[in-house]
Amino acid sequence: MPEKTFIARDGASLDLSDEEIDKIFSQTLTQIVEELKVGGPVLLLPPDITRFHSRAGFLTDLCYRTLNKAGIGVNVLPALGTHTALSDTELGRMFPNTPKNLFRVHDWRNDVVELGRIEKEWVEKTSRGAVSYDWPAQVNKLLRDGGFSLIISLGQIVPHEVVGMANHAKNIFVGTGGKEAIDKSHFAGAAYGLERMLGRTDTPVRALFDEGMRRFGEKLPPILYALTVLGPRSENEARAAGKQRGSLAMRGLYAGFGRDCFERACDLSRKINVDILDEPVKKAVVYLEPEEFRTTWLGNKAVYRTRMAMADNGELLIIAPGLERFGEDKGIDALIRKHGYRPGKVIREKVTADPELAGSLSAAAHLIHGSSEGRFTIRYCPGPGVSRGEIESVGYEWGDIKEAMARYDINTLRLGWNTPAGGEKIFFVPNPALGLWAEKQRFNNSGL
Repeated sequence: MPEKTFIARDGASLDLSDEEIDKIFSQTLTQIVEELKVGGPVLLLPPDITRFHSRAGFLTDLCYRTLNKAGIGVNVLPALGTHTALSDTELGRMFPNTPKNLFRVHDWRNDVVELGRIEKEWVEKTSRGAVSYDWPAQVNKLLRDGGFSLIISLGQIVPHEVVGMANHAKNIFVGTGGKEAIDKSHFAGAAYGLERMLGRTDTPVRALFDEGMRRFGEKLPPILYALTVLGPRSENEARAAGKQRGSLAMRGLYAGFGRDCFERACDLSRKINVDILDEPVKKAVVYLEPEEFRTTWLGNKAVYRTRMAMADNGELLIIAPGLERFGEDKGIDALIRKHGYRPGKVIREKVTADPELAGSLSAAAHLIHGSSEGRFTIRYCPGPGVSRGEIESVGYEWGDIKEAMARYDINTLRLGWNTPAGGEKIFFVPNPALGLWAEKQRFNNSGL
């Protein structure tokens, strides 16, 4: 499919209303369906509940309505990657106007096919020697063999620890990928270095996904990417929109075939989702919403997205009332409990010594990403689902959640610098999934 961008509405102060989004997106999708003469069924690939704020659920509902009106069948495959399937309650919350019987569940261990492999030499050269192995381009079998005439991949562009900036081809090769592909791509990013990746459009892992699409994409139906960029509203913006201060505004809406729409979205996301600080943070407080973050596998975005902001010997305090376990599945949970969150050098040694960890490189990457590399303290304050002993056994400090929430009132703190009662200066992040925070010198010195 030739590269073409159909929608590129963006601006650092843009605040698209639901009515505007509906009109722009629905009309464009109708145009695309007519131009491509789409007659067969369409497969939608939205994110899961962990990306609830992406507005991809709203776009999915619009896709269903538009396609259903045109008499075109729809299936929905949330791009779970390694995450657990959405519950009926979560489906109703995120996709209220799409029938639940249309949803399929991605099984990253069993439901995949291989489109081809990229040779070891290419991967080694592109990762600058960080890893040396080949890489399989894997997708859920529905993408290749499901008889679909069009795939619509929906999601948010935001800084991401594995690939630099989330979404686009990552939604295909990780969101619907298989164990080997996910393991190897995640570990390549961790070995190359989180600080060298976050917030960058072009990274070795992004190059891997792009190359997979270039070589093997013709084995799939045409893929339309529908991408969003969101940012918090200021007090004046919130008042004008009738929303709360800090609520999220859609600053960018893009749709197209190829990479151009992704690059445009990344340019905007860097402007509004990357907060470059003039000074390092001695004390950061991060809140994890219980409906989104029930594992450290997801909740450790609190670590990834603030690691470049933290001062040496500082403290990152994570308030996690919904924490229930460490991994999203039992196998990864067991590996986290066995090895803990340790510096990269330690985990790489464990990969060499432990065949089980070597066989689960995405878990190894996660353990590296979740470490402070010994620079600062990570203190988890969980609810009743995880004990103090469990927190401390994986290498973190424990904190009492009642004391933390009494001291740091999440309902009155604002994103950024705060000085609560007592005069302590803190940096507050109400949802780490929505951005990247980095001290200027550390960010500039850690680039490609």
